[in-house]
Amino acid sequence: MTTYPMHTVETAPEGSRLALEKLNAALGLVPNLAATMAGSPSLISTFVAAFGQFGGTAFTDAERQVLLLSNAVANRCAWAVAFHSTLALAHGAPESAVEAIRRGELPGDPRLAALSATTRALIDKRGHLDEADVKTFTAAGFDELRLLDVLTGLAISTMANYTGNLADPPLEPQFRAQAWHDGY
Repeated sequence: MTTYPMHTVETAPEGSRLALEKLNAALGLVPNLAATMAGSPSLISTFVAAFGQFGGTAFTDAERQVLLLSNAVANRCAWAVAFHSTLALAHGAPESAVEAIRRGELPGDPRLAALSATTRALIDKRGHLDEADVKTFTAAGFDELRLLDVLTGLAISTMANYTGNLADPPLEPQFRAQAWHDGY
């Protein structure tokens, strides 16, 4: 298995440093996954820029984390599942919703269930949603244009989840309570 270095702001390639500084300022740390992504300035810079834009969507913080957690589970990325489980709970997502998603199920809350189902359908169907998928999303109170914001979340997740699956960075102590293994 190939190993990837985990960079700090000081050790990262020049083109990755600003992105790591932004993450550190926003999160109070450079997560191990981002430290690994920093080996590619284009990857980390694109990821941080997209993540920053995703924060400006109409989704609440909890909804954003539910979406990202749903993607992490669908992509079977253990590091991202632990990270987004921790953040989802910190941002007020119901524990029952987080646990359901981690088991590969839909949350009981209809709005969160629609968001989770839609993001999973986009992954499973490679973006080819049918009318029923869109109706599930809009019936939960989301504007159809928010599907474009879901795509932003999917792009972010693809970069992070695939990096996590490829590089398998160690899980930080603050996320270990939410450690996850494929198959839960």
